[in-house]
Amino acid sequence: MSQGTTAGSSRTPASAPAQGKEQRVTKQRVAVSAALDDLADFVSTQELHRILQERGTAVSLATSYRILQSLADDGLVDVLRNADGEAVYRRCAVTGHHHHLLCRNCGKAVEVEAPAVEAWAARIAKEHGFTAVEHTVEIFGLCPECTALQTGA
Repeated sequence: MSQGTTAGSSRTPASAPAQGKEQRVTKQRVAVSAALDDLADFVSTQELHRILQERGTAVSLATSYRILQSLADDGLVDVLRNADGEAVYRRCAVTGHHHHLLCRNCGKAVEVEAPAVEAWAARIAKEHGFTAVEHTVEIFGLCPECTALQTGA
């Protein structure tokens, strides 16, 4: 997936855990967080590591993996699997539970709230006696720009 960049994010900084866990603020954690703030699309750990290296930031690949997992555990980034099954991460603007529309071609992601999906998941869980249910819904397709490129419009 190709990755675009954009400035800024409305999310909580990586140094302030969402769920009350105390995280040590290190220069590596700050660098990973800052790089995520600059990215518009989901990024794999290896892609993020490459970006950090290009910026001259010394963060090992193993440390990048640990920091991204920690940020995901704290709810500070979204993580999902791309079409290749690889975990990809992004700082999302929506702080509550949400889903994504993902372009299979360029990697563009659109955050969507889906109350109908939430109601369906709750109803199905209740019908089967499940509690403490979690779910992930990601919708893959082609964004309008990639569709236009394919159709020549």
